[in-house]
Amino acid sequence: MASQPRVVLIVDDSPTTAKLLEGLLTAEGYCVIHAVTGEAALQTLRSEPTPDLVLLDLVLPGIDGYEVCRQLRAAPETSMLPVVMVTGSDSSDRVSSIEAGADDFLIKPVDPVELLARVRSLLRIKSYHDTVQQQAAQLADLNHTLEARVQAQVEELERVGRLRRFLSPQLADVLVSTGGESILQNHRRQIAVVCFRLHGFTLFAETTAPEDVMSVLGEYHQAVGELIHRFDGTVGGFAGDAIQVLFNDPLPRADPAVPAVRMALEIRSTMLELLRAWAKRGHRLEVGAAVTLGYATLGQIGFAGRVDYAAVGPVVDLAMELSVRATHGQALITQPVYAAVEDLVDVSALGELSLVGFSRPIQVFSVERLRTQSEPPSVDRAGVLSLREREVAVLVARGLTNRQIAEELIISERTAEGHVDHIRDKLGVHNRAEVAVWVVQNRLAVEP
Repeated sequence: MASQPRVVLIVDDSPTTAKLLEGLLTAEGYCVIHAVTGEAALQTLRSEPTPDLVLLDLVLPGIDGYEVCRQLRAAPETSMLPVVMVTGSDSSDRVSSIEAGADDFLIKPVDPVELLARVRSLLRIKSYHDTVQQQAAQLADLNHTLEARVQAQVEELERVGRLRRFLSPQLADVLVSTGGESILQNHRRQIAVVCFRLHGFTLFAETTAPEDVMSVLGEYHQAVGELIHRFDGTVGGFAGDAIQVLFNDPLPRADPAVPAVRMALEIRSTMLELLRAWAKRGHRLEVGAAVTLGYATLGQIGFAGRVDYAAVGPVVDLAMELSVRATHGQALITQPVYAAVEDLVDVSALGELSLVGFSRPIQVFSVERLRTQSEPPSVDRAGVLSLREREVAVLVARGLTNRQIAEELIISERTAEGHVDHIRDKLGVHNRAEVAVWVVQNRLAVEP
């Protein structure tokens, strides 16, 4: 696009001089406007877009060129406007012109070459000034919005930090990118609860140096934490030597008891090596695990500056109490859990146990082993979707809107919306964040 011509204001009461100057300037592509008095020139500057340069005659009806120049310099909007004073040959006129604020001067009769050279020079300087002013305005705008942008970034980091406290890093990133933090609000859902406990820890803590106690706890949490992340479990909390892990909340999981039991057995196997290492250092500890399945109320609890994600309900209390009974490396499960995993594990029936806080005895099983070690840690449900629906699900996990999905797959936005609705129905989920989680759990590619 062609640039707009530069505008020059000629202030001169002589029609002949004004016409001569106008002819020279318009021939070079400048746009010229004209005022015959100083008052008219000031009015023009107030009522029209500011010109790029002023050719100002010294002698004018009414106020003279000196006063016009002084008023231009006094006004913020014209303080840097280039002004060329057209004077006589007297040197005092030149000095007075500079004192009044003129940038340059011309001697009558005006030499055409000199006129155009001075106009080009001053307009070039004005262009530099305008660029600096524009950059200064942009910088001021950036500074004005910097605080808001920094605050937004801090809030984003806090969101990621909150989610990473409970979830595996990969799934925390997916939930943040899809705006899924709302699922941390209070709600009721069926969950599988896994509780791990170090038996003998109380005596160990009483008879061991605090530094050694902290070292053992650090090794324990490190080993368990890595496997919790691998199985995409949600950390429900720490209670001394006990660790609580949730499945199916806040992230949806198909058959949550299955990954819960798999993780419990994997952690038991890993802990055997750690227990042997501790034994060589004189630390006599054992690990036990319990897995339960049932409904609970879940959400964030705490106060300003300290918030945890927790589950409340009998299913949680049962897991905690049953883990107390899980000695010598046992992984104890309840009847509902066994019904969900009976095709995958070999168990020993322990009969009904009376537990503190429960009015009725609880049917309990001890898991001996998995019948096969080749299955992935989560149930693969990818087959429930068609190839096109799987493509749409991956794009949802990447954070694309329905319109962006339509553009990516070259389909209509309405068709894309229909695909997303069918995917949610087939997977039994409620929002796009849960679809994204399903994609990650089934190891589908989500990279852009």
